[in-house]
Formats: sequence, C-alpha cells, structure tokens
Amino acid sequence: MQAADVMTPNVITVTPDSEVSEIASLLLEHGISAVPVVDADDKVLGIVSEGDLMRRVENDTDQHKSWWLKLFSGGNAVDYVKSHGRKASEIMTPHPLTVTEDEPLHRIASLLEKRRIKRVPVVRDGKLVGIVSRSNLLRGFSVNRQPAGGGDDRAIRDAILKEVDEHTGVMVDRLNIIVAEGKVQLWGLVDSKEQRQAVQVAAENIGGVTEVENNLGFMPRGMGGY
Repeated sequence: MQAADVMTPNVITVTPDSEVSEIASLLLEHGISAVPVVDADDKVLGIVSEGDLMRRVENDTDQHKSWWLKLFSGGNAVDYVKSHGRKASEIMTPHPLTVTEDEPLHRIASLLEKRRIKRVPVVRDGKLVGIVSRSNLLRGFSVNRQPAGGGDDRAIRDAILKEVDEHTGVMVDRLNIIVAEGKVQLWGLVDSKEQRQAVQVAAENIGGVTEVENNLGFMPRGMGGY
C-alpha cells in the first residue's frame, strides 16, 4: 500500500501572506492540527501547526516575567519571529519533508518516527496533492491487503471521492477512504446522519465495490476533521 491509497486529498492550505488569525480559524473550522503553506503553483513552502500557534500563547503568558529571568534567558531572533510573526511565512516550519504518491506506507511511518512529525505532504511533480497523517497510516495498516489489484482499488477510491465531492455536499477533506480488494472503509467526520448515509450510498454505487464498512462519526459543534 502506498501514500496515494490512504492520503487525505483536497488539502486545506494557506498562502505565505495568510494572517495568523485566519490560520487559527481554519484549524478550528476543519478540525485539523496543521496546514501546508503553498505558493501560486501549489508548491509546498512550509507547514504551520497548532504547535506553532501555541508558541504565541506561551509568549503572552511570559510577558510579565521578572527582569532578572529575562536577563539570564537571553533572546533569540528566530524564536522572536516565530512567537510574534503575523503571517504564515513568518511562523511556519519551512522546507518540510514531502513524499510522492508511490511512497510505501512503511517508509512513511519510518520517516514520521525518525523526524518526530505527525504528518507529511504528498506531492506530484512538485505540487501538493494530499497529506498523510499518523491516523491515515494506522487505517492503512489495519487493512489486510494483497498487492494484486491495487490499481483497481485506487481507481475505486478516486471514484468514491469524486462522487461524494460532486453530488453529496459532504466536505471530502474531512474523509479518509481506504479500499482493499474492493472492500471499502469509510473514516472521518460528517455533519449529520443524512450525510453519513449519503457517503455510504455513494461508495456502494461505485463499480467494483464489494463491501462498505461505515466508520464515519459526527462533527462536534464548532469543529470539523484531519
């Protein structure tokens, strides 16, 4: 199984000039913990995570630190920009690790562990096409899948995502769909029972699907899903 088989497509992104307040709102609205920063050609320039935003909160709590503690702690220009910057380009982690669609899942898992990161953007010809998180990997590893027929499974997955995106009103960036030998697993968050059923029906109507396991949950109020 490869990155293309488990990645979350239609990734929420921001530009280098996106304001910090806008980024925070996107993370909350979609229930995600990080967002890639891309240029006009969808090239990945960096990633802004909730950890980057938390630095600003921590900085606010340190505003009244005793003068002698500040004296011994010193200052750092990079940290200052990270904690006080107002745009994505100022607070992001630049030049992030990326993988291609054909990267095997076991190698992605090793990269995440080695780099101590939670997610990795997926690129095609240098352009962002998806993102693989730890949860995506776990769902992929949970599927007992044979290599044969992988191309058909990927086509089924793409067809389901297209059908859901174009006809159901469900936001596909909140979904993670796994297909193995025609058996479909639906993961992610939706707004209602009707949306949950709509995604299942969309999957059931795609040629080649033999079984649908619906694990979709409901989005808490004020939240959304990766």
